[in-house]
Amino acid sequence: MAVSVIIPALNEEEWITGATTSARESGAAEVIVVDGGSSDRTARFATAAGARVILSDPMRARQLNRGAEAAANPFLIFLHADSRLPAGGVRAVQEALTEIVFGGFRIHFAEPDRKLRVAEKMINLRSAITRAPWGDQAQFIARSTFLDSGGFRDIPIMEDYDLAQRMKKSGRTRILPLAVTTSGRRFLQKGLFRTAAINWWIIARYHFGVDPKELARDYTT
Repeated sequence: MAVSVIIPALNEEEWITGATTSARESGAAEVIVVDGGSSDRTARFATAAGARVILSDPMRARQLNRGAEAAANPFLIFLHADSRLPAGGVRAVQEALTEIVFGGFRIHFAEPDRKLRVAEKMINLRSAITRAPWGDQAQFIARSTFLDSGGFRDIPIMEDYDLAQRMKKSGRTRILPLAVTTSGRRFLQKGLFRTAAINWWIIARYHFGVDPKELARDYTT
């Protein structure tokens, strides 16, 4: 079955061509860039790279849901704008979704920094144990399963974590051995251990019922 790749974007002109091109070269039948109101050339570059561009409110969950609703194919991959699908990634997803309900890829950071090699190992170990990939790991799912489940929650943060947890409860999940290449810019800006600590503190507070709007504010500060 064919695959649509959904890419949410907001002012990502530096990255969007690479993300779109990687999706097409990996075998996607359709690439949809959902622009959240960019003021730069994101939409223009995405169109030039072969993507279908649609507009949405500037919140990632809404952008992803909008893309999934518009998708023409039965399988979906959600790819961040600063990420790249590996060669063979689409075929691997097609094969996996005949056996499981949800999954993601391993992760590799693009920048040549030793701290990021440590971060990769931490993330890939966590994923191997939990089988609940986060958004930067290119989550994939059947479109019908996604829509029937209600899609991503309409929240400003943790929508990817929430979907992974729900899908894990509903059926088999898997982390593919192929790796998505993504930017480690947040780790480099804030530091490895500070970023990891913030991520897990956000998750803990999310489970304790803290308002996602408050979590989103804390994540960006």
